[in-house]
Amino acid sequence: MSSLPRQPTFDGRPPGIAIRAIPDTVGGARIELRQLRYFVTLAEELHFGRAAAREHIVPSALSAQVQRLERAVGVLLVDRTTRHVALTAAGARFLIEARQILAHVDRAAVLAQGMALAAPSLRVGVLDEGYDAVRPVLRAIQARHPELEIHQVLAGVPGQCRLLADGRLDVGVGRLPGAAPDIAAEMFRLDSLGVLVPAGHPFARLAHVPVAALRDETLLLADEEQAPEFNAFVAEVCRSAGFFPTLFSGSVQTLRAAADLVTQGRCVLCTPASTAEVSAGSELTWRPLGPSVPRYPWSILWRAQDPSRYAVDLVRTARALSAEQGWRDAAGERAS
Repeated sequence: MSSLPRQPTFDGRPPGIAIRAIPDTVGGARIELRQLRYFVTLAEELHFGRAAAREHIVPSALSAQVQRLERAVGVLLVDRTTRHVALTAAGARFLIEARQILAHVDRAAVLAQGMALAAPSLRVGVLDEGYDAVRPVLRAIQARHPELEIHQVLAGVPGQCRLLADGRLDVGVGRLPGAAPDIAAEMFRLDSLGVLVPAGHPFARLAHVPVAALRDETLLLADEEQAPEFNAFVAEVCRSAGFFPTLFSGSVQTLRAAADLVTQGRCVLCTPASTAEVSAGSELTWRPLGPSVPRYPWSILWRAQDPSRYAVDLVRTARALSAEQGWRDAAGERAS
């Protein structure tokens, strides 16, 4: 079980990464807020012309201010060529802090003007509106913090990791199969894996569908860019049963679109139990796979170095609900 991290200060030097220093030619230069704003805009656009247009200045002026910012902090933040603009490792770390500084300044301005402080918010990445695994956690955190505005952002796990790393997401939900140095993860739920079929399909009459029976079916996998980790999990389940499935040649972006293809009888769909009530209806039936099929793991993902207080509370809430509802128990019973 992962422990919740302390919040370190930013020093611009992530472990193991060499940073090329830039000589300070301006002597005692201070960082200006406009330089931070220009840098954040450039990091979002990765193009000097577009970034300058957003800030209503010419590209040469924006470039000059970013260079002064680099001299002030003493490290290279942006790699530049005639055809390519990219953040350095230090620049990516600095971007997170720069966004937070600008946000704090905006909040201070609101208070100084005598206006009410904006409601706190929590940005949560979800794979699809049809996945119900994390909804009980979101309901619980909302009950604990009625003032909290929760914004659900549809994104696959690879996209969630990118959004978490650059500070545009507070919490993600999904399976993180590999190590990600900037992302912390804690598994909170194990979901039975099943198959979604038309109501008249022979599988619909079974209590459990043998994995080997999928050998003769056309199987629809998730979009590879959205959920490669889920596709790999399903492929390994099939491989363990001694076959690789016949795959549907098309692709879809949402669970609703996938369910429509299943309704048409064009394919079957492997999906976790937490989607069964959402995706199955009068025309569709979800049946668990068996016997002894590994359950699909769901994890809460968050920034390892600077989680918000609400992200930390959500992790704790997921951990408590998991224990209370038995989401990780060996019995594998479904919980609402």
